[in-house]
Amino acid sequence: MASGSRDTTPAASASGSAADTRQRVIDAAIGLLEREGRDAVTTRAVAVAAGLQPPALYRLFGDKEGLLDAVAEHGFAAFLASKRVVPDPEDPIEDLRDGWDLAVRFGLENPALYSLMYGDATRAESAAFRTGMGILKGRVRRLAVAGLLRVGETLAANVIHATARGAVLTWLSMPESERDPALLTTLREAMVTAVTDEEPAVRAAGPAGAARALRAGLADRPTPLTPAEQHLLTEWLDRLADDA
Repeated sequence: MASGSRDTTPAASASGSAADTRQRVIDAAIGLLEREGRDAVTTRAVAVAAGLQPPALYRLFGDKEGLLDAVAEHGFAAFLASKRVVPDPEDPIEDLRDGWDLAVRFGLENPALYSLMYGDATRAESAAFRTGMGILKGRVRRLAVAGLLRVGETLAANVIHATARGAVLTWLSMPESERDPALLTTLREAMVTAVTDEEPAVRAAGPAGAARALRAGLADRPTPLTPAEQHLLTEWLDRLADDA
């Protein structure tokens, strides 16, 4: 087959057809989910909406839960595609705010889909979900490198994710008349305050600056380290701090 030509063999056509049918079913399920809620997403209703017989859905997804898992995975992939990644943001804290706002906005614009994605903890095994968390952890790492992180990286990532998720689900559970945008702003700023410092803890960039800051912070303060560990750590910090 010539380079760049389209594979038109029966196997390729069947594969493409199956993928197209699968996506058509997922789109039909999302439409029902958004219009009528989760209870309306039955295999029979989805099959009718997709123009198929119910047995076709079982062949593609196994059962209703398999279909819902596929819909949730589609949602995670769509959310992932909406994320903007700035490798070296000018202001890491503002980049954190932007990422949080983006996550919340996706949830508010796709309420039924978001509730399906995040209403069941088992869906955190999604490959797209894990990729999205990897992007979040990258933001947290940049904060840490800039000396702006108040807490550990794992805790920071969990707080950021939990506050965005909680903000969306709380908002969606409230009567529309009680939805005050100040709630979202307040939650976001509480998150920023909880995980970041306004001024960098380390002024000088690189390991030397970090070592100097840690050495100063440990001076005359009790630690869980043994005397031997303390001595070894001090020796390491001295060597890093003096490496101009």
